[in-house]
Amino acid sequence: MGKIIPKCNFTGIGANSTMDYIYHLQEEQTAVQTVLEGDSDRPDPMVLGLKHCMPGDMSRLNPGCFSLSGYRVSSDGKPPKFQPPPKPVIIDRKTQKEERRFLSPEFIPPRGRTDPLKYYIERKDMIQRRKVFNIPEFYVGSVLAVTTADPCATDKSKRFVGICIQRGGKGLGATFVLRNVIEDQGVEICYELYSPRIQAIEVLKLEKRLDENLMYLRDALPEYSTFDVNMKPVPRMAHEEIPVNKLQVRMKPKPWSKRWERPKYNIKGIKFELPEHKMEAAKKWSQPWLEFDMLREYDTSKIEEKIWKELSEELEK
Repeated sequence: MGKIIPKCNFTGIGANSTMDYIYHLQEEQTAVQTVLEGDSDRPDPMVLGLKHCMPGDMSRLNPGCFSLSGYRVSSDGKPPKFQPPPKPVIIDRKTQKEERRFLSPEFIPPRGRTDPLKYYIERKDMIQRRKVFNIPEFYVGSVLAVTTADPCATDKSKRFVGICIQRGGKGLGATFVLRNVIEDQGVEICYELYSPRIQAIEVLKLEKRLDENLMYLRDALPEYSTFDVNMKPVPRMAHEEIPVNKLQVRMKPKPWSKRWERPKYNIKGIKFELPEHKMEAAKKWSQPWLEFDMLREYDTSKIEEKIWKELSEELEK
């Protein structure tokens, strides 16, 4: 049989490193002697290779052609225990996408309705509309660009860019409102989500806000509602979580369209700069017991699961 020859590591030593060479030589001789004189009952392949390839005087060992840097020996002369490599972490992007599934809010019927047939027929219509027209995922606080048909326009269409400040309606009557400040004038347009006049809906910036209704932007400074009409889409990975913009806007001086400081609106996105006595007066309108009223809660988990299964079956056809 052939002899086991250890792997050699050729390293060049410069002329100005004579002392390093001598020290390295002594260190290698000590390490090899420790391996050869080990008390292990089981012969080590590394030791056999050393005995075969370097019998006799160990002083002939040239550290420039042999190195034991890859062979570690413990203090008792035995090789260390095998350390298994760490297990790889496999991230399934498809699973993440399924976990973060999005059900558009207009598919959930309003509370108290007793005629499920009406909403079932409407869902059929909505699914057929989505098969021929792309309705992207968006939330209140996202910046959208909507192109609609306009017979009076030059190219028979017009495009409007704005922030979504409200989503409302159920079924085929679902609506959303876009707001933008153009030439120091606030402009709002309410679109019907399933209107045949809508030609394209483009999400320029997908994000959420602290509140589910941003109608208070009407009373905020114009800078929070101003967006460039030529705004480019913000790139985003498909598996990323939806970011939440925690911006708190500053308001114009009173009067406002509503008393946003009162607890019933539960506004988190306004940085109130009112006097202390007015904030204390607003707290008198609070109704803390409503938080524990279970009859006011509308649990839609079972309805969402049923509707999601229905949508998945229809979209796969």
